[in-house]
This record gives sequence, structure tokens and C-alpha cells, in this order.
Amino acid sequence: MAQSSTEPTIAALDRKPKKNKNIVVRMFKQWDIQLMVWPGLLLVFVFSYLPMYGVLTSFMDYSIFTGGNIWANPWVGFKHFKMFFEAPEFFEVMRNTIVISLLKFVIGFPAPIALALMLNEVRHMVFKRVVQTITYLPHFMSWVIVAGLTMAMLSTENGSVNMLLEKIRLIDEPVNFLSIKEYFWSILVSANVWKEIGFGSIVYLAAISGVDPHLYEAADIDGASKFRQIYFITIPSILPVIIIFMILSIGNLLNAGFEDILLLATNPVLRPVSDVIDTYVYRVGLSNFRYSYATAVGLFKAVISIGLLTMANYLARRSGNSLW
Repeated sequence: MAQSSTEPTIAALDRKPKKNKNIVVRMFKQWDIQLMVWPGLLLVFVFSYLPMYGVLTSFMDYSIFTGGNIWANPWVGFKHFKMFFEAPEFFEVMRNTIVISLLKFVIGFPAPIALALMLNEVRHMVFKRVVQTITYLPHFMSWVIVAGLTMAMLSTENGSVNMLLEKIRLIDEPVNFLSIKEYFWSILVSANVWKEIGFGSIVYLAAISGVDPHLYEAADIDGASKFRQIYFITIPSILPVIIIFMILSIGNLLNAGFEDILLLATNPVLRPVSDVIDTYVYRVGLSNFRYSYATAVGLFKAVISIGLLTMANYLARRSGNSLW
């Protein structure tokens, strides 16, 4: 029987597109794309990877008088790590770091998702854009400005919060909120959420805009309410984006903050509830010129963060969405 013209021949199946195995040649052919990639890679290498040799000082008794030659410093092994674990502030610092990080994660992570879901349902475009602008504008403010606004609002002298509470007769006299330990975590987390909620919602709004509108039309015909459409269509559609950002957030779980805590916790009374790993490194390690000790504490935090990131990625891989 004659071979049909529509059937591929064995020779045609055997012919595969030849790929240039020489990576250098491929890079030269993509010179225009490489010009955009290499500056970023060079920046990361110079400022992120090249200085990593400095972590060796955590295993030394580093002194600034060695002329910058770290190899001239004596090796002490895990001495500084042991000093940190045996320090009287260790449990207090770790407790504050974990609690503040968890509060920021539990409250701050779903807040941009909720805002994006609500903005997606707004049909008045002018109102929607005004709300978006107002909510993501604080992201571009420095923590110096945000901390100043927070202190002004909570001030005992003409502070808007105290004036409001006095007007509605919840308090009889102004309260110095930034000198009461019980209020500090709430103030810190609220300021963080206010600053980042709008900017974080932009990514989720972009993901929601890619959802097929025919799914909403079909659900509307079936009589599904807006809440059921969000639960069964919107959230599952943007779930890969949520999982990726959740993995990154878990990897940064020990980054409880530095600028915000340093600027808001100016009262020494708040130190038992505000001293986290980053502020502890700054206060004990750098301010007292204990560079090796500060490096050891920072390396400890980095190792734990890598472990958390790996664990989160492993768990997320079961859902089919992971970083690697």
C-alpha cells in the first residue's frame, strides 16, 4: 500500500531540530538580551555574593586593626555562636523576633489579598484608582516619615488618637502608647500593614486580571453569589501567585524588621518587647565593635531562614507550585 502523504515518514520523525550546544555562541546570538541581563547579574554578584567571604569573621576574633586582612585574625571556631546561645538576652530576642514576624505574616500577608479582592469588585473606575493610589502611596515613604506620622498620631499632646478617644469618652486623659509594652506589637504591625498593603495588592490585582471572565459569567448564570465566585474562581486562579509569595514570606520569617523597630522603639522601656535579632546585632555587635559576634548572629539567622525557605518550598511542591 502506498504511503499516505499525511503520514510522517520515519526519516522525518528522526530529523530533530539541531540545537547549538555551544553556550558561548548562543549568548553571542542573543547579545541584545544579554545586555539587559548581565548588568543585573553583575550587580547581584558584586553586592550580594562577593561580600559573603565576610561571614568567615564569625569564626574569628576579628579586629579592625589588622588592616583589612581577615586572615590575620585568630580562628576561634564556634565561640561566638556559643556566646550568643548562652547570652541572657537570647530567649528574649528570639521570642520577640518570632512573635513579631508571625504577627506580620498572619496579619500582613493576607491583607493585600483581601484588598485586591475588594478592589476587583469595584466598578467605579475613578473611585478604584483613587483608592489604589492612596493605599500604595505609603510604600514609597521612608520609615522615618512613617514613624514620625505614627508618633504624631499617638502623641499625648494634640495626638489625633488620644483626642478621638477623649471625645468618645474611652479615656479620661492622654495615654502615652509608645511607652506601654502591651501596645507596642499592635502599633508596629498596624504601621507595617498600612505601609505595605497597597503596594502588595498590585501583584494580586494583576493576577486577578488574568482570570478568564467566562468563568464568572458561567457562575453568575448558575446563581453563584459574589462571595462564592471569589472562593471558587478567583482565589483558586491566583493560588500559584499566593503560594510563591507565601514561600518568600516564610523564608523571611526571621526578618522581624529593623528600621521600623529602631525608629518606633525609642523608649528604653520597650526593649524587652522590641529587641529582635537585627536590632540586637546593631546594638550589641556593631555599636560595641563586636564585629565577629554580630556576624555570627547574622549568620545564624541566615541559616535558619534558608532552612525555613527550603521547608516551605518542599511543602508547596506538593501543590504543584514551588520556586524550584
